[in-house]
Amino acid sequence: MSIKSIVRELKEMKDGIGNISRRGLEGKHWRGRARSHIAPDETPAETDQIEQGQWANLPPELLLDIIRRVEESETSWPARAVVVHCASVCRSWREITKEIVKTPEQCGRLTFPISLKQPGHRESPIQCFIKRDTATSTFLLYCGLVPSEGENDKLLLAARKIRRATCSDFIVSLVSDDFSRASNTYVGKLRSNFLGTKFTMYDCEPTFEVPTQTQHANRISRRFHSRQVSPRLPACNYSIGTITYELNVLRSRGPRRMHCMMHSIPVSSIEEGGTVPTLTSLTETFGGQFPHLSTSKGKESVSDISSPSPSQSPVLTQGSEEPLVLKNKAPRWHEQLQCWCLNFRGRVTVASVKNFQLVAAVESFHNVSSADQERVILQFGKIGKDIFTMDYRYPLSAFQAFAICLSSFDTKPACE
Repeated sequence: MSIKSIVRELKEMKDGIGNISRRGLEGKHWRGRARSHIAPDETPAETDQIEQGQWANLPPELLLDIIRRVEESETSWPARAVVVHCASVCRSWREITKEIVKTPEQCGRLTFPISLKQPGHRESPIQCFIKRDTATSTFLLYCGLVPSEGENDKLLLAARKIRRATCSDFIVSLVSDDFSRASNTYVGKLRSNFLGTKFTMYDCEPTFEVPTQTQHANRISRRFHSRQVSPRLPACNYSIGTITYELNVLRSRGPRRMHCMMHSIPVSSIEEGGTVPTLTSLTETFGGQFPHLSTSKGKESVSDISSPSPSQSPVLTQGSEEPLVLKNKAPRWHEQLQCWCLNFRGRVTVASVKNFQLVAAVESFHNVSSADQERVILQFGKIGKDIFTMDYRYPLSAFQAFAICLSSFDTKPACE
């Protein structure tokens, strides 16, 4: 049996399981309404057998070979959705799929949502593009070189800009139609100051397991509305980095100058043999439960963090390692074109003040080679009307790179 036929049967079986589950729910509903009705007895063992299906009894060696072949054959989206379907068949398939699918740092491919918070590939950049919708103030991150003609590109992350009296917020979500922080699709946010010169990146989960005592202390310090009743919620939005744009006091012509301090990434990560703290599950910090926050009158029930200072950030207080600092690569002046130029290797085609490349800002005492110091970790640039490319690599994750690029969209009258 070919791989495609196996996948086709998997999809049919998944649809069949959904129909069985719906019929089971309807049966439970009517048994609750009228107890005189007679229904067949359903034991947990039989239900589990229905959910597992015939494919759960495959020999582990055969199952391992099937999923490995599927993973190796489908390397790009939308075909890579088959790998996700394999993980949705049953528990045994899910565990083996998780063992086979490697992290983006190892294989350079994005598969599951957790991949968006894991470091990129070490050898080559992961290429994405961003679509901007000025009418709705939304920004969509897709996987791929450029937009396809069929518009069936894989959506990775979405963000919406919310203007406030003293700042601007970019709410980041896994979907493009739900930007509520009460939703389980909420990923994090980016907040600017009044002048648009400093931005703070927040993650809904820490990059490591925070001690229970620390979680309890942060939960007490957070402010709630009176109607907040949910006992399961994240302790806070964790500050994972800051982005600073230098003021242009003399109003001199030239590109923007920016620095990014990544609190969650140590500078030792770019040294030889260095590593980055990597999440393995989106829900491991909160006991396997996504937060569910009640709402009142259409507004979110949880207020912003009262004190996002670095001294109260669990990411910073967890260790004493020096954080990684990124700076924009200095462009050169082109006499013939009469403009500032950078080598984007064909990925940027339109001149814009938003275009930039980030490299590591290290000192001489750091064990970082000159080649690694010149290596572009993140590049962002314009290729068309409301279309921009974003290429990132280790040690940044897709979420971190997307947040940095979002800061370039905000207005900065004091920096230009």
